[in-house]
Amino acid sequence: MRKPEQELADIKSMMERSTRFLSLNGLAGVLAGIYALVGAGIVWYWVYFPETSYSQGATEMHGTELMNNMLLLAGVVLLLALGSAFLLSRKKSQKNSHKFWSSASKRFLLALFIPVVTGGLFSFALIHEGYFHLIAATTLVFYGLGLINASHFTLSEIKNLGYGQLILGLIAAFHHEYGLLCWTLGFGILHVIYGSMMYYKYDR
Repeated sequence: MRKPEQELADIKSMMERSTRFLSLNGLAGVLAGIYALVGAGIVWYWVYFPETSYSQGATEMHGTELMNNMLLLAGVVLLLALGSAFLLSRKKSQKNSHKFWSSASKRFLLALFIPVVTGGLFSFALIHEGYFHLIAATTLVFYGLGLINASHFTLSEIKNLGYGQLILGLIAAFHHEYGLLCWTLGFGILHVIYGSMMYYKYDR
């Protein structure tokens, strides 16, 4: 006969699976951080070291062309991060016999992407108006808000990651000269740190 505490634990587990998206893979966070670090490194050389062998041809990029290249690079980094998150999280859900596309995952994605998509559109508005120095701060702040919002429907570590993004975004907003550094720390280093923590805690 099963003990009452075992039954309560099973009921709690079932309720969590129905209300929270628990298939996030920590390794996906690590990979997203690595992609961001590589992308930030490329932009760093484009902007600050245009005449080095690592950035040949960047001396001829000015204004619109440089911004277009940066947007293209950002799109590649985003697609790689989203693709890795989708594939690894789906693999984790299959391994744990959880339904990947569920009401919990839909609530998680909606909570995350409403602020993130809004921030993306707002960033394009800033680019259109020439406020390039606010792009890093804007993406960090809106991404942080999305993570905090989505943390109610997934692993609790996501909330702390969101607070980290917010803090870095506000620093970048007041100190534009550190925008790229803050972006690198937020999307790169913090993703690697929190992704590693989640991987060792939930995925091993």
